[in-house]
Amino acid sequence: MGFVSGMLSGMLHRNINPAPLLTGLDINLADAASRVPVDRYTTLYNLVIGELHDEAFGLFSTPMRPGSFEFLCRGMLGAPTLADALDRARRFLSIVLPDLAVGVLRHDNRAELHITETRPIAATPDDPARVFAFEWLLRLLHSLSCWLAGRGLALDAVDFPFARPPHADDYALVYTERSAFVGGRRLVARFNATLLDLPIRRDEAALAAFLDGAPGRISMLYRRDRNTVTRVRDLIRHALPVSLSQDDVAGSLHMSPRTLHRRLEEEGSSFRGIKEALRRDMALARLTKTRQSIAQLAADLGYADTSAFYRAFTGWTGMSPERYRRQLAHDESVNNGDSA
Repeated sequence: MGFVSGMLSGMLHRNINPAPLLTGLDINLADAASRVPVDRYTTLYNLVIGELHDEAFGLFSTPMRPGSFEFLCRGMLGAPTLADALDRARRFLSIVLPDLAVGVLRHDNRAELHITETRPIAATPDDPARVFAFEWLLRLLHSLSCWLAGRGLALDAVDFPFARPPHADDYALVYTERSAFVGGRRLVARFNATLLDLPIRRDEAALAAFLDGAPGRISMLYRRDRNTVTRVRDLIRHALPVSLSQDDVAGSLHMSPRTLHRRLEEEGSSFRGIKEALRRDMALARLTKTRQSIAQLAADLGYADTSAFYRAFTGWTGMSPERYRRQLAHDESVNNGDSA
């Protein structure tokens, strides 16, 4: 839900009510624990752009006019290699998105993608609008690079220039498990430099099909490019309350544990990270939407005993499950006007 709230932050800063856009999408901003299906996220992505006439969601000092995404794609499409494509993206974005500067550095076998704030995006460094601005542009460039190269491209690590946001656990599934929050003005994404030498494999026909539903469709690329992550998450969820091991999942996918580990690593994730993120999502959703006992919830999530669940939950949220429930009840009471 953090990505949805960030997407809407530009509208809120302009005192535009996003509620009409959420009608029919079954998205409840008050339910911070819920996970929005990718097709609804994609639909909302395009609706916000249409409402604001800005492909950058009203986040910056100047709007990114509709059609910019298509021209970005067309400019990158004709490049011989990914390095050339990213350089074209850098030059184009400097024209249509002057608040953030993009650069690519290469050091022997390592490469870095830099996104640097050239003027303040928000009044505070951890404002949801600023956080989403960096999240969005990294996701846009990474997804386009994956699509143009015709394969998933793993990010080895990312340093984000803000404090850890509430939805940071989802970064393991969207970017990489090796996400750090370091402050400053620059995002740094590290990856293998050999990826820059990959040829651009898409043509005009593929681009024409891709642009149907764009630019929101860019959100769906992660699901295809992260196929192993999605399959592992689904297997773990469907097996609960049985707690599957990595060997169990590898066998179900007809691959060795070593191959599974390598593929997840290529997609910037790990078996443990996927399992913990799934349990966290389910725990928060159950505590928000049901009155299920803590002991039963722990059992349903595959924990051997309730104390293990308590330790995990405290690590995720900084509070016990009971306190989390009390806080939810208090917030709901305040929102309903039952408290002064």
